[in-house]
Amino acid sequence: MNTDRRDFMYGLGATLGTVAFNAMLRGETKPGAPKPVRDPAADPLAPLPAMLPDAKAKACIFLYMEGGPSHLDTFDPKPKLRELHMQKFVRKDKFASAMASGERYYVQSPFTFAKHGRAGIDMCEHWRHLAGVADELCVYKGCVGESINHPTACYHMNTGNRFGGDPAIGAWTTYGLGSVNRDLPGFVVLPESAYPQGGAANWSNGFLPPYYQGTPLRSHGSPILDLNPPYGVTRENQRANLDLLAELNGRHAAAHPGHADLAARMNNYELAFRMQMQVPGIIDIDSEPEHIKQMYGLDEEHTQMFGRSCLLARRLVERGVRFVQAYTAGWDSHDYIERAHGERIRAVDKPIAGLIADLKQRGLLDSTLIVWCGEFGRTPDNGKRSGGEKLGRDHNAKAMNILLAGGGVNAGHVVGATDEIGMNAVDVVHPIKDLHVTLLHLLGLDDNKLTFFHGGRFKQLSQTGGEVINELIA
Repeated sequence: MNTDRRDFMYGLGATLGTVAFNAMLRGETKPGAPKPVRDPAADPLAPLPAMLPDAKAKACIFLYMEGGPSHLDTFDPKPKLRELHMQKFVRKDKFASAMASGERYYVQSPFTFAKHGRAGIDMCEHWRHLAGVADELCVYKGCVGESINHPTACYHMNTGNRFGGDPAIGAWTTYGLGSVNRDLPGFVVLPESAYPQGGAANWSNGFLPPYYQGTPLRSHGSPILDLNPPYGVTRENQRANLDLLAELNGRHAAAHPGHADLAARMNNYELAFRMQMQVPGIIDIDSEPEHIKQMYGLDEEHTQMFGRSCLLARRLVERGVRFVQAYTAGWDSHDYIERAHGERIRAVDKPIAGLIADLKQRGLLDSTLIVWCGEFGRTPDNGKRSGGEKLGRDHNAKAMNILLAGGGVNAGHVVGATDEIGMNAVDVVHPIKDLHVTLLHLLGLDDNKLTFFHGGRFKQLSQTGGEVINELIA
């Protein structure tokens, strides 16, 4: 069969070959680098480790605060709001949200703030533990989104596409970097008991091959349903069944070349078999020393749940998982923000500080990029709900705070700013796609080269291209 040059180039775009080919052209493979864990000749769609010498970060832990944490009540205090408190506020963005109707008032933060670290990072009073690692943080205040609805905003932050259906940033990362542990997924998700708004599409593989999707681990019971074989089925039985299935699928694949879904299904069967031996040991965090469990807050009821997620994230990264995303909800504080945000901050403060300190003492912080964010920020005003004034805040895509640590970020700095009431980002302003491009850059990936041919064109995380936010990089 003859293949012309155009077909060859487009064929590269349809598989991971585009990444390997670009890496070969750029000479980015380190001399003496370990061999790929999968044989590309046997499985052309299998992920290959792209050994990029300029990347400090080898993995990412993405801490997602679902609901939209208020920058005004966490890291971005506004003294002006004390002057304007309970004065009438007129919204100029008519269609800001369904909750933007009726009379509205400026609302000051119910919290006191103090400066921490060499950069004088502002933190509200409830960040008692995070204050101790302030010099490891880079606080970015210039990010802006495009949506004030939870599902579309979550999709935008996670996939670059407000309408879902595209690969998540974790899928793009594992597509570009491959896996260093063939017995575990490259992209693991740690949701709470309920999934975030938008559901599993937040960690979808989209149009990438299916095995790049995030693998959720449950917080209670078996981490993965049907992880263990049924009673009476031995490892030998499973191995024999998988070998027979592989033979049958292999025949079908030979008759139908290029069947990506079948190839991915075969890989997933094998991965699930290997995970039966790996996952139980990884999630056994009770084996951790007591002082480590206390560092993450596992000994306190209100920090235990997110503490387990953060500790598990460290254990996964230690074992070669490229991208771990941990979710925690409850940040949608339209009312009673003092109580709601106060509780949320206290629930994540010690676990996040513990994660940063633990990674640093293990020599893993420099090679692990930590990201803290929600889908948007919140407004400086409050409306009337249920017939009474309840001090809270509405959704705001024009201003939000992003926290970064480790992995080559500009630690001990505050980058960007919002206006005097915190309504709009006004300095070092960048859209979410530029944040995505920057995160990929920190992981050694170029958004313009990390592409996949789908729907008649080469697609990328940023959708249409973006720029690196250099101020965030050390």
